[in-house]
Amino acid sequence: MHLVPADRAGRRTIDGHRVCDAVAAIGEPTAVRAWADRFSLLADPGRLALLLALHRAGPLAVSDLAVATGMNDPAVSQALRLLRTAEVVVGERQGRVVRYRLVDAPTAALLEHCATGLA
Repeated sequence: MHLVPADRAGRRTIDGHRVCDAVAAIGEPTAVRAWADRFSLLADPGRLALLLALHRAGPLAVSDLAVATGMNDPAVSQALRLLRTAEVVVGERQGRVVRYRLVDAPTAALLEHCATGLA
């Protein structure tokens, strides 16, 4: 059981080789945390709807996203603020209008799978 961390090495196992495979599959705790955080962003139906709209339609302004998702403008703005902080979307100003677009490739890949399941 060469992959089991030292603090767990003395614990009883049934299939030690599978435990090593499981440890390898889990990977680094920081990577697991990053994926858990990404999934938590997708767990909210409003944020998921916004991300699906941005993924499929491209850059959109807050008011357009509100119409597309059925959310109100303040709710869209609040969700976009969270998504910007997580570096999943960016806003690009064009005159007085800010259009948001999806920039996180792993999230886009997840949305691609999600969108095919919704169609």
